[in-house]
Amino acid sequence: MKIAVIGGGAMGSLYGGLLSQNNDVVIVVVNRDQAEKVNREGLLIHEADGSQRLCHPKMIVCTDALEPVDLVILFVKSMVSRAALAQNRTLIGPDTYVMTLQNGSGHETILSEFTDAEHVVIGTTQHNSAVLGLGEIRHAGSGITNIGCISGDIHRLEPIAEAFRKSGFETRCCPNVQELIWSKMFTNVSVSALTGVLEVPMGYITENPYAWTLCEALIREAVAVAEGEGLHFNADEKIAEVRAVCERNPSGITSICADIRNGRKTEVDTISGSVVAASHRNGVPAPTHELIVTLIHALEGRKSA
Repeated sequence: MKIAVIGGGAMGSLYGGLLSQNNDVVIVVVNRDQAEKVNREGLLIHEADGSQRLCHPKMIVCTDALEPVDLVILFVKSMVSRAALAQNRTLIGPDTYVMTLQNGSGHETILSEFTDAEHVVIGTTQHNSAVLGLGEIRHAGSGITNIGCISGDIHRLEPIAEAFRKSGFETRCCPNVQELIWSKMFTNVSVSALTGVLEVPMGYITENPYAWTLCEALIREAVAVAEGEGLHFNADEKIAEVRAVCERNPSGITSICADIRNGRKTEVDTISGSVVAASHRNGVPAPTHELIVTLIHALEGRKSA
């Protein structure tokens, strides 16, 4: 399969690297030094068990001369998704599937601007990765990759799932993929958002009673909004799951927290903002999430102010 991964960060490098073992893969990056090193020496992946593997995807900074591929996987920050796809339109033909495994929800709206609904693939992954240096990443955690479609028969995605499986990604084609995306999102719209506003590690949220009260309120509100979307979750179960995530990783720094600390734009609009967007669609109130989104935007760029 001919695959293009747009974005050469931790997750784009992980998927692009492992998929390159059995497929023709190109990873589109903005860092020329990164591309030159990977093309010269390969992409080194450190596994959680201490082993290493060297993969050889092709890494490029310009796609103008390329022809359409079978699959485009988008792994950039959500706020640059539209620009990234527009800049790499040559990769997308009438038969190209365009996939997102980005955090949050609602990405299909942007993907649909570049292909028809039957070629939009949305999903979620339990894998995580971290950049160690140019051309070097740590594969920190594994799990299931779930993919689905917004239109048409889900079984047509099976060749994509099989390509993923052959490269080491346990992958399922799911008719209820939106439910899985929301299920993963509860941690992000509660803990991640609060760690960003408070600029604290994840453990602080469960240790501080005021922070935990806010966290519970955000989860319950998100569950109610999801119900308005026809997605059914048990709020108490989700609260217990989120608490367990914090307790397993008390020193963890979320991406929203890191972005705010470094004066960068966050992905809040496709995380907490997706709860607000759903609230506006279905009429279930989400005032706490609206406040969180406003607070995070107010904090963005503060370092440079």
